[in-house]
Parts: sequence; C-alpha cells; structure tokens
Amino acid sequence: MFEEELKFMRNLSKRQFAQQVLNFLMIVSSALIVWKAMALYTNSESPIVVVLSGSMEPAFYRGDLLFLGMPDEPVKIGDICVFKIPGRDVPIVHRVIKVHDETETGKQFILTKGDNNQVDDRGLYDHGQMWIHKEHIIGKVKGFLPHIGIITILMNDYPSLKYVLIGVLGLYVLFSRE
Repeated sequence: MFEEELKFMRNLSKRQFAQQVLNFLMIVSSALIVWKAMALYTNSESPIVVVLSGSMEPAFYRGDLLFLGMPDEPVKIGDICVFKIPGRDVPIVHRVIKVHDETETGKQFILTKGDNNQVDDRGLYDHGQMWIHKEHIIGKVKGFLPHIGIITILMNDYPSLKYVLIGVLGLYVLFSRE
C-alpha cells in the first residue's frame, strides 16, 4: 500500500527530506499565525469556538462553529456571549438575560442562560457566585457556520481519531512530490 511512498522517501536526499519537513513546519506555523492574527483583529483570546452542547438550540446546534469578537461597548441583554469560569477548561456559549451596571465602579454584573435551558446559569458559576463580569467573557458571537465544528467534537470524543488525522496529514505533506 505504501511501498511506492516508502521507496520515494528512501530515494530522497537529505536536502529534499529537510525541505519536506520544512514544508510541514511552514503549514503548522502558518496556521498559528492566522489564529493569532484573528485573535488580534477580533480582540478575543479565542476568535473561533465550537458549540459543544444543545443548550443554545434553536439558535445554535452542537457542532456549529462560532466567530467571536470583543467590542469595546458594554454587554447588553440579548447578546450571545462566550464566557469562561475560572478553573474550568471549557468555555460556555449562552445568552445574556440580565445586566446590572454599578455606576460607582463601572463594573457590570451579568447573568446568562442557555436558550434551551430551564434555569439561568448560576448553577454553572463558581460556588456562591451569582453573576459573571466582563473579564469572564471571551467574546460576543458575530457569526457562525453550521455543523462545521463537528470534526472538533469527534476528535475530542475519540482521541485516537485526532492522532490518525494528524498522522495522515503529516504523511501527506512528507510524501507529496511537489
């Protein structure tokens, strides 16, 4: 199956092999540069996220890819925000249902809820925490692509799939003859 490719790799000079490895590294570094550029442009640490649950149905479904931005204006009721609770790895995508502005400090107190959930998110916040604040928010949803993120969900649910995909892509780059 891979006999021809292995023969091709054996016939490569050190210089050609180094060029193939550099091509692979260029692809990886280009992806990182694009990610960082998007983060700077959107003013968000994570400019793209994948919806992992059905809590926002029918607005967003599991596997939808969300594009985020972090505008300077304050958060308002109805905004769909992605926020992260300290100590938890997975960001949450929910709608803002209440906002209280403290005039003395300028701090916002924000309460969120999933459109498909029966109760607000106070049960998701840290113990005793009743509100989140702007520093918890990663970004506001600016757009989405339906079902594109299902690949990410599959790779998280089946870690071996992730390694197989990375291996296949790496072999493709190394064995490409251009």
